[in-house]
Amino acid sequence: MIKTGIIGGAGYTAGELIRLLLNHPEVELVFVHSTSNAGNRLSAVHSGLFGETDMSFTSNMPLKGIDLLFFCTAHGDTRKFIEAHPVPESLKIIDLSQDYRIASPSHEFVYGLPEINRRAICKARYVANPGCFATGIQLALLPLAKHLMLNSTIHVNAITGSTGAGVKPSPTSHFSWRNDNISIYKPFEHQHLAEIRQSLEQLQKSFSAAIDFIPVRGDFARGIFTTAYLNCKIDLSEIRRLYNGYYEDHSFTFVIDENPDLKQVINTNKCLLHLEQIGGRILIVSVIDNLLKGASGQAVHNMNLMFNLEETVGLHLKPIAF
Repeated sequence: MIKTGIIGGAGYTAGELIRLLLNHPEVELVFVHSTSNAGNRLSAVHSGLFGETDMSFTSNMPLKGIDLLFFCTAHGDTRKFIEAHPVPESLKIIDLSQDYRIASPSHEFVYGLPEINRRAICKARYVANPGCFATGIQLALLPLAKHLMLNSTIHVNAITGSTGAGVKPSPTSHFSWRNDNISIYKPFEHQHLAEIRQSLEQLQKSFSAAIDFIPVRGDFARGIFTTAYLNCKIDLSEIRRLYNGYYEDHSFTFVIDENPDLKQVINTNKCLLHLEQIGGRILIVSVIDNLLKGASGQAVHNMNLMFNLEETVGLHLKPIAF
């Protein structure tokens, strides 16, 4: 059994991660750390865990008693923790924050998008889980990058559910503001652009095109619906062949003929992609669950790879019924 611990256990991604680990046949969840909730049952914060576990949050961190540590902390806190605490040599880490997503000689984290770095993840000690927007957008574009086809401005519009803003209420996440409403934020300068560009350059060394990304706040709880388009004169049938070939040995990303919708992926670790061609442009639609494929589900996928398990173990999740 893989003995695991979680630091930062009170947020939405932590709640989903706890649920997945409790039901994973090869995992023992040893502790969930939260200073502010220490002593409270997990189900007191994550009510969906009623009847699933009697575990409580703890302020202790028995790092020597686990094989893998997940960080579900705020951006910046993982780096502070690692710099301030001795980490056992045998301990593996998966960080769900953005602290180590950009490659640097100063750290040994591998970028944890299996559809581009699966081999490296299998050998990694430390993995930096991708951002949710970054996951959906990269999966829409990776096959084009592999075949050196990203040579014009990439236009991206992606709308996300309110859980993407975290569990702590803010002026733009309160129900009364978010419901029946829509707005944009951080146009052209969202923080996930850096990791997106890093991956595209990994596959296409010559990539230098602009990525015009407009993030949108949606009036729903979870999911990310992405549309991306760019100039491309290659026939659609050939593009579909390239996409199917790229993803044929990946377990969670599927190219489909019909226009997808969010309900097809909510509560799953899937990404559904749909391709269309209009004039001289290719349109790619990408849909994911931001809390699973965009966060905790992908973290468990990475764990499976790091511990040489079949990559879909613990992730046979079913969409929520209509």
